Amino acid sequence: MEQHKKDKTVAYNRKARHDYIILDTFECGIALTGTEIKSVRAGKVNLRDSYAKFERGELWLMNAHISPYEKASWYQHDPRQNRKLLMHRAELRKLSAKIKEKGLTLVPLSMYLKEERIAKIDLALAQGKNAHDRREALSERDAKRSIAREMRNRARG
Repeated sequence: MEQHKKDKTVAYNRKARHDYIILDTFECGIALTGTEIKSVRAGKVNLRDSYAKFERGELWLMNAHISPYEKASWYQHDPRQNRKLLMHRAELRKLSAKIKEKGLTLVPLSMYLKEERIAKIDLALAQGKNAHDRREALSERDAKRSIAREMRNRARG
């Protein structure tokens, strides 16, 4: 997804691109409390094992970790609580149909701040890779690196 210059990426989910084949991406908002958005602005977010799922017609972000805000007083949020994702109703219906029909999953790729104040998530419609696909992707990446290394060495000498 193309981001504007004003957008600041807070967290990446590198494991998602390794474990899944990304079919499509969507931008969605996220409902956060006051201490949560302050922690997000400080970059205290981990999306590693998180995923999104539908419950009662709404889309929820599960298992994302937003650290407690250190400067808050007695009220603190639960770091692993489920958070509601915000999308248009028509988009939600289409997404729900795709997931039910093909057995796909929703994985967050990144979280960023739009115009320094609104938290957004890049959500991917993804299909799980099996062990063979992962090994193949790793060997392709290693081959590309070795080719690039050889090209640099030839250019020098």
